[in-house]
Amino acid sequence: MHHHTLSNRFFEKAKDLIPGGVNSPVRACKSVGCDPVFIEKGEECYIYDADGNSYVDYVCSWGPMILGHCHPHVTGAVSEALSLGTSFGAPTWREVELARKIVDLVPSIEKVRLVNSGTEATMSAIRLARGFTGRKKILKFDGCYHGHADSFLVKAGSGVATLGIPGSPGVPEEIVANTISVPFNDRDVLQAALEQDGHQLAAVIMEPVPANMGVVLPEDGFLEFVREKTIEHGILLIFDEVITGFRLAPGGAQEFFGIMPDLTCLGKIIGGGLPVGAYGGRKDIMENIAPSGPVYQAGTLSGNPLATAAGIATLEVLERPGFYENLRQKTEYLAEGMVELAKAQGIPCVNQRIGSMMTTFFGQSKPVKNFQDAMKSDTELYGKFFRAMLEEGIWLAPSQFEAAFLSLAHNWDAIDFTLEAAELAFSQLKVS
Repeated sequence: MHHHTLSNRFFEKAKDLIPGGVNSPVRACKSVGCDPVFIEKGEECYIYDADGNSYVDYVCSWGPMILGHCHPHVTGAVSEALSLGTSFGAPTWREVELARKIVDLVPSIEKVRLVNSGTEATMSAIRLARGFTGRKKILKFDGCYHGHADSFLVKAGSGVATLGIPGSPGVPEEIVANTISVPFNDRDVLQAALEQDGHQLAAVIMEPVPANMGVVLPEDGFLEFVREKTIEHGILLIFDEVITGFRLAPGGAQEFFGIMPDLTCLGKIIGGGLPVGAYGGRKDIMENIAPSGPVYQAGTLSGNPLATAAGIATLEVLERPGFYENLRQKTEYLAEGMVELAKAQGIPCVNQRIGSMMTTFFGQSKPVKNFQDAMKSDTELYGKFFRAMLEEGIWLAPSQFEAAFLSLAHNWDAIDFTLEAAELAFSQLKVS
């Protein structure tokens, strides 16, 4: 039996001081029916909680730890930067170096601006799209999450879906009135929306592979269709690759699927575990950002030396030959193993994966294609599975509607250990 004495004590204290005791809602573990564990440290593919329990980590800080925890190349780069100072609010050579790497690796990015988070990247990209096109509406897809800026909190995926909040109070209707949300993978509804409002749309923003309603794969030709229609209506296509960027391929989903968006938002991996985000794209669009153009966006800590050091180091490692193939093989092995074990116990579930990310949707029998499908998942069953896995030393996302991530540090032993834990967890689900 794992005991969580210190975690529980920290959580009680946290609830007095922080809303809900956490600084990001899903961390509260409400939707999986338990209290959060407080993490003390991470090492390779393991994390350790305040009570000394160890877990194989499949959250990977929600994606950025693609090399695992405390990778020596990254920690070395950060210590070196740290010894020289943490923030200057002035240009440093590392900003240029990270920008060069991003421009080199991501096919559609010709110029890039660094910010501090994925949310900052998406809100800035939308402002830029509106400034560039002179239009004010945007279109998103149900269940896609683009951070927590006002415009995006309409049918916004995991955090909001998990707690069942209708959009969010505090977001004025007149702001959201300019946001249209349509089902993912549905060409007809998209076509109809564009025929009606296309001339008023500044941008279509999408996760090319949604990962905040769980991993949902675009159907064959869907991304091509979106690209074609946006061009037809003079609408900018924004790929939110905060999660897929550098996960599916060095150039993200756009390289993987061969589609060129006009703007791309990045985060997670380019910070190597430190807070960082970026948005970039066609030169003629990016030139509209201040100081070279009229669209204003700023940030004191943008491109700070620690985050850029971690980002550069991370990208250096994932450029090594065979990196993505290795991750893909392990993910496939784990995903197929999970499904087999669930089947053996008669537990209904569907596993969807791409690259090094996957989601096991409980209570599903056919592929999950959109938000409506995802919402039919058995969240109670997922909660039981989560708690059983936690007990066995496996740390999964505390929400049915999130991805599990693998890292370079997940070795075959850790994956086999995970499958043994899953076998036990599934047999317990069967009994209950």
